[in-house]
Amino acid sequence: MSSDKMQFRIDGAVGHLIFNNPERHNAVSFEMWEQAEKILDDFEADDSVRVVVLSGTGGKAFVSGADISKFESERGSKDAVLKYNAMTARVYTRLHEFPKPTIAMIRGYCIGGGLALAVCCDIRVCTPKSQFGLPAAKLALGYPFAGLKRLADVVGPAHAKQITFTGDRMQSDRAQMIGLVNEIVDDAELEEFVTGFADNIAGNAPMTVGAMKFIYTQVVKDPADRDLERCQTMVDACFASEDYIEGRKAFMEKRKPDFKGA
Repeated sequence: MSSDKMQFRIDGAVGHLIFNNPERHNAVSFEMWEQAEKILDDFEADDSVRVVVLSGTGGKAFVSGADISKFESERGSKDAVLKYNAMTARVYTRLHEFPKPTIAMIRGYCIGGGLALAVCCDIRVCTPKSQFGLPAAKLALGYPFAGLKRLADVVGPAHAKQITFTGDRMQSDRAQMIGLVNEIVDDAELEEFVTGFADNIAGNAPMTVGAMKFIYTQVVKDPADRDLERCQTMVDACFASEDYIEGRKAFMEKRKPDFKGA
């Protein structure tokens, strides 16, 4: 599933979800959110996809937020705002709780909804000239609990408050210092670096990585909402898997393991 504004491809075990609205710095419309959700559904259903990379086209932006040119048509009334917010909340939650590892490959602007998307990913890699910000306070936009919590979970409440109260843009070095990004890579080397990063993860045992991913989603929930039984069930399944046998055998034979996810 793809359109001219949302694209995807699969390279080996890595699925790529690509925002393609470069003339508007990859600002996202309602239709694009719908397409992104469908692409994520397809990637989850495809067992050959073990890692998902999010990126934007054009070289100037990852995602620059919502498409303000469509605010009147997509967010011009109370009902329209509720519909739009429900869609974005669903995609953010879908991405945040996605069962496979996700990487945001950030080149340029990562603003508003782009920052919200990046924070939903497991790992963020950017270029030196990338910029981050959440300008909701400059636009009189309400910002929901879940989005602020995800930001605070990544950078801590104090840094999250600075980002959101000021609405100012942040440079990549500052973003890395506060833990917003994992790595800063030169622009010319970004895709090669992210490809190697994703392939490295994809080569590990899928059941183990999947169990870890699920457990991390539980860590940030309130204790009463955590599914610790499922956490333990997934850990036990790793030890009962054929991959566990393969991993031990490959270690003893000093070779790279061939994990099947079973």
